[in-house]
Amino acid sequence: MDIKKTGVAGTMESSDIIVRIEPKETEGIELELESAVMQQYGKQIERVIRETLGELGVTRAYVNAVDKGALDCTVAARTSAAAYRAAESSDYVWKEVRI
Repeated sequence: MDIKKTGVAGTMESSDIIVRIEPKETEGIELELESAVMQQYGKQIERVIRETLGELGVTRAYVNAVDKGALDCTVAARTSAAAYRAAESSDYVWKEVRI
């Protein structure tokens, strides 16, 4: 997936995350994460963002995320939505979620 413009998804509400993805000229994902629970869950949030982008085939992007206590499923959903918006794509690939 090729990031063409800035894409944003999420809110600053409690239990949510806002994810902003922008195009990057060089390879790699540059991630900036801010979270009130950074010490406890920062590595997990970063892992979910990077894995989600990897599944979508995003290899070049600047990512800024501000977390307000979102669950992993919310982090993945917001990351996917921002990536699709940034790629100007509507070719969604839905994943089955089992609870």
